[in-house]
Amino acid sequence: MMAHSLIRKMKKELSLIQPSDILKFDQEASEIPGIIKLTIGEPDFNTPEHVKEAGKRSIDRNRSHYAPPNGTSELRQAISRFLEKKYGLFYNADHEILVTAGATEAIYTVLTSILNPGDKVLMPTPIFPLYIPDTLLAQAEPVFMDTSKTGFVLSPQLLEKTLAEHGDAIKAVIFNFPCNPTGVTYRREQIEALADVLKKHDIFVICDDIYSELTYGERHVSMAEYLPDQAIVINGASKSHAMTGWRIGFICAPAVIATELAKIHQFTITSTATIAQDAALEAFENGMDDGARMREEYRKRRDFVYEAMTRSGFECVKPQGAFYLFARIPSPMNQESMAFSRDLAHKAKVAVIPGGSFGPGGEGWIRISYAASMEQLQEAMRRIADYAAKFEEKQGSVQQ
Repeated sequence: MMAHSLIRKMKKELSLIQPSDILKFDQEASEIPGIIKLTIGEPDFNTPEHVKEAGKRSIDRNRSHYAPPNGTSELRQAISRFLEKKYGLFYNADHEILVTAGATEAIYTVLTSILNPGDKVLMPTPIFPLYIPDTLLAQAEPVFMDTSKTGFVLSPQLLEKTLAEHGDAIKAVIFNFPCNPTGVTYRREQIEALADVLKKHDIFVICDDIYSELTYGERHVSMAEYLPDQAIVINGASKSHAMTGWRIGFICAPAVIATELAKIHQFTITSTATIAQDAALEAFENGMDDGARMREEYRKRRDFVYEAMTRSGFECVKPQGAFYLFARIPSPMNQESMAFSRDLAHKAKVAVIPGGSFGPGGEGWIRISYAASMEQLQEAMRRIADYAAKFEEKQGSVQQ
């Protein structure tokens, strides 16, 4: 068949990319009867009512035509005010903000725009894996910096060492905090120390701040506060306002950079859905603190899951943000994260994500999403406790 011969003519970098481990395993687990899924990173809350009403009004007003490629002026202005009030970031709504189809398109647009074949991108790991295939598709190379020995926080020493090793080939470094998958975030003094290193280098600093409204403690500090000329900020409404299905993200960058980013965006999707933008306008303009109620509920769930997993013998990183808990698989159990996750799913009927999906430093760990109801979490923790207890009994009998 001709299709089989044509496939050899497709973009060669596609052979380097496999379908998402996270989505693949989530689908596999979904087929197990009675499974409790703590897998996908999506708020279990509904979009706030006043935001939904804004979307309905937009439909009634026949706002079903193309929006300007960079986003409606009103939404860009609301985003500008939101960033200034929340994080002290200043971006001109007319020239420095680009509305995208979720943070996912924002990541693709940024990496496609800045990378040339042979460039290198620094990634502290464990990390959200989407950056890796987008980098490979641009014929560039991910360079992983394993942070598992430093509390899952990138140290200035490791950053400097890696920069020295790879030299001028480095085009960008990616920061995603609060972090998916660890829930770790960076304190201001840690950001200052990293910024002191980065300002000496002529590279892009990509700040994926999508979980910025979900921090437990101090207000989120963006790397862009310290490196405004180098930073490209990615954020959106998905996590802050439980709007994953509306697909509203945005990119902020200095005007000369934003102008270039807009080219890839425009020729990829033309513009983001107008109705979704009108709903997001309501979210950022009149719902600045919509995330507070969700954040407090996540905090309760975090505390419950952290304590329950610790009692069951798992070493855990206590999350400082987002809605994930990263837990080390105890030594009596199968240490390979995919094998452990499959066994847990089939025997305990609880689905989690294998830590190996998130790059170096993640193997031997699992990611639990606690964006689920407390009732689901209580039952899941009970099942995991029973599962762990059986291993302890088996270990005890072997020692006897």
